Amino acid sequence: MKALLQRVTSARVDIAGRTAGAIEAGLLVLLCAEHDDTDALADRMLAKILKLRIFSDDAGKMNRSVQDIGGGLLVVSQFTLAADVSGGNRPSFTQAAPPDEGRRLYEYFVSRARAAHPVVATGEFAADMQVHLVNDGPVTIPLQMSP
Repeated sequence: MKALLQRVTSARVDIAGRTAGAIEAGLLVLLCAEHDDTDALADRMLAKILKLRIFSDDAGKMNRSVQDIGGGLLVVSQFTLAADVSGGNRPSFTQAAPPDEGRRLYEYFVSRARAAHPVVATGEFAADMQVHLVNDGPVTIPLQMSP
């Protein structure tokens, strides 16, 4: 499972001219399920995201988590994180989970996030989305969890 985290002061996802999900300060989580990913792996990914200390404390050091600051999570499915460009100029996405399993794992992750964290917004799986964000820092952290 892969994720790309962006620390944001605000972020939103628009689909066909309507806002599907939005947060103020927090994390934009671009999430990709890959072959062989499991619910347990999604649980580990969520635990890491919630505890990752990438927000500034009073001394300006990255020492606080999204939970510590009461920030939001905006979780957006992003199968293109599985892109492989080693064989040429056109990306291959063969490492991405099949659509049904990708959807199931994405929805599982979101349900677990909502159970563990008070502010969780989402995009829509497999939709054509426009993501708007103000990256704070900028801070962008790639995460990868392997089975």
